Amino acid sequence: MIDTKKPRPRGRPRRFDPEQAVAAAQRLFHARGYDALSVAEVTDALGINPPSFYAAFGNKMGLFERVLDRYADTSAIPFEHLLRPDRPVAEALADVLETAARRYAADPAATGCLVLEGTRSDDKQAREMACALHRAAEDMIRRYIAARHPADADALTDYVSTVMAGMSAKARNGHGLDRLLATSRTASLAIAQVLSE
Repeated sequence: MIDTKKPRPRGRPRRFDPEQAVAAAQRLFHARGYDALSVAEVTDALGINPPSFYAAFGNKMGLFERVLDRYADTSAIPFEHLLRPDRPVAEALADVLETAARRYAADPAATGCLVLEGTRSDDKQAREMACALHRAAEDMIRRYIAARHPADADALTDYVSTVMAGMSAKARNGHGLDRLLATSRTASLAIAQVLSE
């Protein structure tokens, strides 16, 4: 008789789902920042022991990389959706800023932008990973503006990026949705003015 049962994997079975762990860790990193969060706090919050943590993620940096990937896929501003070529540039950029304001204030325990806050990390590798994602977002904005307003692309990209960084910092410092939306709308008026000249 042929045994159709699959052989059991060697070693102890994993007692946690790595994808669920990454989702939980995303909120921890977002709330505390890379530098302030220890491996002990992560393992305690995830309910796993250090050997399981290191087997699944390698180290804290490995987990942070997975968190940034997940954030880019699930929580970051959907630039591809907002920066469509069939929309007026000023309208699309206003949507980017309003979406940023709403997302930065959505979770009172994890305010601001995980990527933007990560660009200020003391850890060089964590900072470089966050900066790479930030540069990619800026490049997308720049290309979008340059397709119709090439002379304004660099200055407006810098302006949008600066406003977003400021809103992220203000969200971390307690500004609520109303204040962030007011900032985004004021900035949008300035963008519309530049593009109408």
